[in-house]
Amino acid sequence: MISCRDLTRRFGQFTAVDSISFEVAKGAICAVLGPNGAGKSTTVAMLTGLLAPTSGEATVCGVNVLADPVALKRRIGVLPEDLALFDDLTVEEHLELTGDIYGLGADTTRERMERLLAVLGLAPGRRTFARSCSHGMRKKTAFAMALLPNPEALFLDEPFEAVDPVTSSVMADILRKAAARGVTVFLTSHILPTARRIADQFIIIRGGRIVLNSASSELSRPLEDLYFDLAEAPVSDELEWLGEAR
Repeated sequence: MISCRDLTRRFGQFTAVDSISFEVAKGAICAVLGPNGAGKSTTVAMLTGLLAPTSGEATVCGVNVLADPVALKRRIGVLPEDLALFDDLTVEEHLELTGDIYGLGADTTRERMERLLAVLGLAPGRRTFARSCSHGMRKKTAFAMALLPNPEALFLDEPFEAVDPVTSSVMADILRKAAARGVTVFLTSHILPTARRIADQFIIIRGGRIVLNSASSELSRPLEDLYFDLAEAPVSDELEWLGEAR
């Protein structure tokens, strides 16, 4: 369902993503982990046609990402890094606009919108303009927009960041049920416990390169231990001045 070979993206002399290759099966949830600046968001941007790769190739839902980005966008749902909301539209207007863009009928859009607003706890703030929404509300709105057209694949950049625990649980449940029906999910996350709970496959990226690509059932050690060893080890410092008398 998602396949890339030697995918690379350079910005001048800086290589953000360095010749990565992987496959994600239909109906799988793949969690991409790594420190800030590792290349996760750049990878998502390339796979969704928002950013052209410097070299390499990728196919999503049978579509060559570089050759036909318009066809690709009709088949996927995306929660981008910057959320891509319009300050002067309300929450429900964003969902109505999404339905129009994807050519859904008004009745279908309305029925799906009402259910998404309810399950994500957005109904009370449905007429709130995006500029006045909290970051959590904005994140949930973008998540709802990604789901509304019933995509074949979902690309979600940090979907669980800045949302409350109940909403995080609801979102995770939605993704697991969608995957069980054949939707492929590709997400980035720093929330390791949530990723561990829902993902079938883990990719860890460091410095633009894949340092781990494994099915969740085949991990050799706990996910947190692998992450600290392969991606980013915690820094320890006593900070002995904290708590001293002033």
